[in-house]
Amino acid sequence: MHTEDVLAAILTGLWRWDNATEVVQLDAEAARLLGLPAEPVELTEGAVRSRLHPVDWNEIDGVVNLAFAEGTLAESLLRVMDENGRVLRTVRSRAKPMASEAGVGLRLVGTLQEVSEQEPGRAARQPVTGDWRRSREAFLLDAGRALAEARSTAEVLRVAASLSMPGFSPDGLAVFGAAGDRLTIIGQHGHSAGDEGPFADMPLDTDYPAAEVVRTGRAIYLSTPDEYRGRFPATWPLARRFGRESWAFLPLIVAGRTIGAWMAAFAHRVGFTPDERSVLTTVARMLAQALARAGVAETERELSLGLQRTMLPVLGPAIPGMEVAARYVPTGGGLQVGGDWYDMIPLPGGRVAFVIGDVQGHDVRAAGLMGQLRIALRAYASEGHRPDAVLSRASRFLYGITEGAHGVDGRAPAGVSDGGDGTRFATCLYLEVDPATGTLDIARAGHPDPALLLADGTVMVRPTDGGLPLGIVPDTDYPTTRMTLEPGETLMLCTDGLLETGGHDMETGWLRVRKLLEEYEPRRESLEVLADSLVQAVHGPGSHHTVGPLADRREDDIAVLLLSRTGEPAGRTAPRRTVMTVAQAEPERIAGVRRHVRELLHDWADEDQVDSAVLMVSEMVTNVLVHTDGDALLVAEARGELGARRLRVEVADSGDELPHRRRPGEMASSGRGLMLMEMLAHAWGVDPRGEGKSIWFELYEGSTSAAGG
Repeated sequence: MHTEDVLAAILTGLWRWDNATEVVQLDAEAARLLGLPAEPVELTEGAVRSRLHPVDWNEIDGVVNLAFAEGTLAESLLRVMDENGRVLRTVRSRAKPMASEAGVGLRLVGTLQEVSEQEPGRAARQPVTGDWRRSREAFLLDAGRALAEARSTAEVLRVAASLSMPGFSPDGLAVFGAAGDRLTIIGQHGHSAGDEGPFADMPLDTDYPAAEVVRTGRAIYLSTPDEYRGRFPATWPLARRFGRESWAFLPLIVAGRTIGAWMAAFAHRVGFTPDERSVLTTVARMLAQALARAGVAETERELSLGLQRTMLPVLGPAIPGMEVAARYVPTGGGLQVGGDWYDMIPLPGGRVAFVIGDVQGHDVRAAGLMGQLRIALRAYASEGHRPDAVLSRASRFLYGITEGAHGVDGRAPAGVSDGGDGTRFATCLYLEVDPATGTLDIARAGHPDPALLLADGTVMVRPTDGGLPLGIVPDTDYPTTRMTLEPGETLMLCTDGLLETGGHDMETGWLRVRKLLEEYEPRRESLEVLADSLVQAVHGPGSHHTVGPLADRREDDIAVLLLSRTGEPAGRTAPRRTVMTVAQAEPERIAGVRRHVRELLHDWADEDQVDSAVLMVSEMVTNVLVHTDGDALLVAEARGELGARRLRVEVADSGDELPHRRRPGEMASSGRGLMLMEMLAHAWGVDPRGEGKSIWFELYEGSTSAAGG
């Protein structure tokens, strides 16, 4: 008796499908089941497709490809339609996909059998076809989104444990990892603590489903305990005590490499239909990708933390008469490392140098250049060079190491890859402090000016002379600014990340920081409290979990260095004093002078007097730059009780010619400086000096009349 006769006797049809030629061969029973005359026939794919429900036909490719990849049978339920679109019957197709003899496409040999009713016990767990597909799609979308958002291995495992698959949710899960020739458990769910002991570390050649899946890269489906016991008798006693009925072991594959296995165990019998296998396979692929991403992210975090610990210095021993605090916050992206840094360098004679800077970029190269530059600065400072010489040498050093990699024109030489990021530069502020006297010598290379918190709570940006950022040109001069830090005063150095983070520019960011400095109470709080509050103002405590004004954008690194001179200040009425120099080559700094005077008089009682002081200072400094060849030195001091203070401002220059009154006409563009001082100042005058002269004026808070000098 022929095979076709035996199959026909049990109402089973035989069919062959060559995907390369698109020809389907049906025996007599298979033709009858498809609504055709009961005789052998060859049909085209289109003819067969017209006999089947379009939704079922669209799923055949996925079922066949999955079965071919796993080396299993391709099984599906197909609805046969008549010419009017009515369902005649439902047939079950089972086929073995094989490579085509021509080497192109697939060849299938299978059977067709009519399905009369659902298998016992299956209806409660498997919904109708349409609902199943909709539930599956919704589940896969939710699972994919949740796994994509997981940022660590622990989060991936929590998501995997919470997966509720449509119609056949497992009640036991385990994720295995492969390390060398060993199989380990990364995480598990649905088992008591300690139950994973026998499976926690086993050789890959163990007769265990997960080990075989890792070795072969093919999924294993075990529908019954008997099937498990028959295929894996050695490890069946270990699995039997969990009371499961069905198991699915799937490979976790990333970029063609099997990194582990995923086990889904069920307390009820599961037939593992193609739909169910498709869901499990898709989840396994998403799980593998999520674990790979989490592993890379954890490696990067560990690398960045190690890099930070290596490159960022620990502040040295306590400085007599000084208090120091510092903070570094990395950017939120990439390796969480960047080019910002700070340093504290002990110098001979009890002096101490402080450095803060920012190398362009937020990547590993920026961090590497930062480390090299920091070492160079320490070396130049330890040799005893003054601040201007330290920065000049550092600029030449940075220019040299970047020019060597990118050539004199900023492009990489032939055969050298530059990564497309060109020459780097760095901003830097370097200062030396004498703790005994509080004297500061500051040199600045394109970096934000320091901020000064006076003993009476006044906050001012302290303008300092500066030059180009380091590394732009090899030979650059960096003038030095000298100032004195009085007892009770605090100096803040920061990178631009503190000011410009969160959508702010330098101006609005400074207003935010200034408010925090004004609220600081040094008598009750340590400098560490101020450092924390400055960082939290930008990022906020836990702000990466919230939205609003403290939203954690973390688009730039932040470095903050605080230096305070201890000791009891003279009180809230201590003289408020500032010194500035405006060079002939920097007339644009006159605007900074006006702003600086307003900050000095921020709590002055009479706004009109503040406007008068700003106008007179602007006129005095401008006259020096226009009528002399030297620089203007500004000294401003406010002293006395609040509400009855005296402001004295002096502007000195090296010119010998004394100013004199003129009578400018209506169209004259100059000659009104002394007239303005005579009208606005309570007192004013001109004092000759050995080299040059000093023009001064005074304003008395609370007095409404101005007296001529």
